[in-house]
Amino acid sequence: MGHSSVGAAPGSGSRLRTVRLDGTPVYRYQQRPGAPAVSVTRFDTATAHSALPPNHRHAHDFLVLVYIEEGTGSVAIDGADRPLRGGDVHALSPGQVIGVKTVTELARCDAWSVAFTPDAVPALASVSPLTWMHHPLLALFAPATGRGRVAEADRAAWSAWLADLAGELADPGRLGAREAVAATLTRLLVASARLAPSAPAAPDPLVEQVFAEIESTFRDPVSAADVARALGYTPGHLTTVLRKRTGRPLLEWITERRMIEVRRMLRETDLPLDAVAARTGLRDATYLVRRFRNRYGITPQRWRRTEQSWP
Repeated sequence: MGHSSVGAAPGSGSRLRTVRLDGTPVYRYQQRPGAPAVSVTRFDTATAHSALPPNHRHAHDFLVLVYIEEGTGSVAIDGADRPLRGGDVHALSPGQVIGVKTVTELARCDAWSVAFTPDAVPALASVSPLTWMHHPLLALFAPATGRGRVAEADRAAWSAWLADLAGELADPGRLGAREAVAATLTRLLVASARLAPSAPAAPDPLVEQVFAEIESTFRDPVSAADVARALGYTPGHLTTVLRKRTGRPLLEWITERRMIEVRRMLRETDLPLDAVAARTGLRDATYLVRRFRNRYGITPQRWRRTEQSWP
């Protein structure tokens, strides 16, 4: 299953969500009903990108962890060249722009790519998405980090973890598969976080203010303009600044916070959709269904049945 990432061209694991004003396509994670929001691919970069046009660039709205088993090459992340070499781990955050000028720059790297949404990880499922970028498990995804290097003695273990993850995902209906996927993904994130610098970057004060305002108001029917006005900015300015510093515009962060809470309530409660909508700042059940289906490619009713059917 291909991912829209440094590791693979857009394929069955992702779906075009929108196109930015500069023409950059943004892909969303395409979750399969009944399966965890995780997918893994082993590939070689030259074959994976053989059909891409010159100067190809794209972004995605999910997290991607790429482990280079062997080989060399390069890729551009947010306009900065990043070398690829055996033993490297690359963490790609939502909104980052991945660019490939020519296929030959990628050379031949054998690699693994893991795409996932943070709420597929038990330790992240119950916390606000506005705090994910500061969570210890996502240390390698922090701004100005993004990559680490695995010691040669540990590389066989990385390959084994990824092979185990792929094996569990190949049969998601098997007894204990969801728990095994969550445990293995968590193990990979722990290992990747240990590759990050020990001193995390200082939080961005403006981003912290925006996230605090969203956290305190997302249950009400507030708009991006309301959040910007509360902080003394115009919506256009705050959207531009937030996109530059976090990879996502203001409205996307508000929507993400609401959708994660919707998913939590669908998974953990039996409240009717009207009640879920009222508690997440959405107008009504009809609007909730439309936004949920547009975001995840499945109705909230079907998603709830699937999630609650797991033991």
